[in-house]
Parts: sequence; structure tokens; C-alpha cells
Amino acid sequence: MAKKSKRNSGPRPGSDRAERVAARKLRAAAVLAEPQRPFADLPAAECDLVAMRAFIASATAQVTFADGFEAANEADFTTILPGAVPGLVRSRDAAIWGERGATKGDEHGKVTQGLVALQTNPEPADLAGSLASALTWAASATPGAEYRGVKAATSLAEIVAAEQPLDVVVYENFSWWFGDDAEVTPQVEAMLERANDTIMPTARLTPKSGTGAPWWVDAGDRAHLRWVRPESEEQLMKAMARLHAAGRLTMGEGSRFAGSFRTHGLVVPVFDLDNEMHPDEWYPGLDQLDAWFVEALADDSDLTAAERGSRAGIIGRQVTLR
Repeated sequence: MAKKSKRNSGPRPGSDRAERVAARKLRAAAVLAEPQRPFADLPAAECDLVAMRAFIASATAQVTFADGFEAANEADFTTILPGAVPGLVRSRDAAIWGERGATKGDEHGKVTQGLVALQTNPEPADLAGSLASALTWAASATPGAEYRGVKAATSLAEIVAAEQPLDVVVYENFSWWFGDDAEVTPQVEAMLERANDTIMPTARLTPKSGTGAPWWVDAGDRAHLRWVRPESEEQLMKAMARLHAAGRLTMGEGSRFAGSFRTHGLVVPVFDLDNEMHPDEWYPGLDQLDAWFVEALADDSDLTAAERGSRAGIIGRQVTLR
């Protein structure tokens, strides 16, 4: 009697190979799944939060807490904190802090401020949940407390005012990491110098339509404009295809469309720019491109053959940042 073939019978349940096959299937499913938008509950701030998370080096933005959320402390979103920790709480001098501290200082003139990082190590599997947890902790922790993580019973939209845009403050260094009376040791100063060396000049531009978050970054040999856009990928790709086919996917002389990348569920068109020009000098080109985007996004007709070719080329060069 012929021996029964085990070919195509699959891995034995519970075996290491079965676990590896299952993990591979999960990874494949994750790639095919709809991209997640962890900041979708905060539409007015989503694009800037993605920028702070993905490519801005040194920046903060004040958190406006949602009505009904009880917070004893002020809080800021930050790009990254020392040690890439999720959050810390410190005491600040109300007088030095200006208007924000004018009504918040205690009898000693001190304000308690929480800092919550968007760039952390290790990377959280649930970014929105991790951020909600850190904000919940930072809203009530005492200065100097070590972040241990807390269970956040609410979503980001129940903690942060969903319709409040971010006012992002960009810094040339990381000196904001330390409190007003912090003692900086030689070791910490050396670490700070290394961190400062990674910072590239960065500026936020504002299009006339107010759509998305265009960020200018000087990378050294050239500058870039990275425009974080809120539209769905399909909608934005069609608009970019129309503009590319018409020779309009540009910010004018000295600029070149370099491609796009996906991150946190959003698409970010990127333009190479002449870095001899100040970021404010790009406003005419930005406003013209903004007007063309508005027109192209409003066009719901089928793509022409040339536009379909442009879309295929744009998609073929697109990368995804995790």
C-alpha cells in the first residue's frame, strides 16, 4: 500500500512553522488592509500631527483639551523627548512662560506642564491609544514623575479639542527639553549637541485654501516642500495625475515634483526646491499650486489616457513610511 503523501497538508498546528506561516499571513493582510489614520479623530490637527510624527525634528504644539476633560496641568505635543520617552511632566516659571502661564501659576509662580511625544522608542502598536494614555497621564501627573503608562478610558477626540488647529512652534535646537532651573551636566550637554546636529531648518507654510500642512525643510544640498494632505489616497492621486499631465504639478521655477510618500494613512506630495530661496519666497508658487489642486479635486470626470499614465508613474514611485 502506497504511503500517504504529506505534501500540501500544511504545517502541523502548534508547530514553529505553523506560527511562522500565521505571522506571515498576518503581515500580508496588514499590507493589504486600509491604511490607518491614527489622528483622524482630530481633523483640524491631523496633518500637522503627522508632520511632527514623521519628519519634523524639534517642535512643540500646545494641546487644547476637550470640554469636559479634567486636566490639572498644561500640556504640549512634542516631536521627541530625551530618551525617546512617551511623556514627562515638569515645573515652569509662569512669568518666563508668558501669557500661557499668566493665569495658571500657583502661589509660587510655577506652572505644571506635561510634554507628550509623538516620536518614541519603542514604536507603539496602537499610536492613538498610546498617545491618549500619555496625555491622560500628563494632564494630572506631578513634576518629575516617571511615565509608567496609564489606561486611557477615552479616545483622542474626548481628550483633545477636535476642531482646534495646532500652532506648531519649531526650534533650532532641543534646549526646550529642560526646565527653567534644570542643571545640565557635561554628559547631557554632549548628548544635546549630538541631537542638535540632526536638526534641519524647517518652516510651516499656509496655503490660501488652508488645506493640509505644507512644510519646508532645508536638507542641505536642496530644500523640500512636504505637503501633508487630508484627502483619501484615491482622490488625491487622481488630482495629482491631472496636474502632472497638464504640467501643473509644480511650484514654479526652481522646483520639481519629486514624488510622494504614504504615512499614517495620508499621502504627502514632495517637491524639490532651490534652497537659495527663503521659504516665504515660495508663497506665489504654493498659492498657484493650491488653486490648481482645488480645481483638480473638484473634477470628477474620468481620467484621460495621459492622466492615467501620469497616475501610474506617480504610484510606481510612491513609498510608504511606517
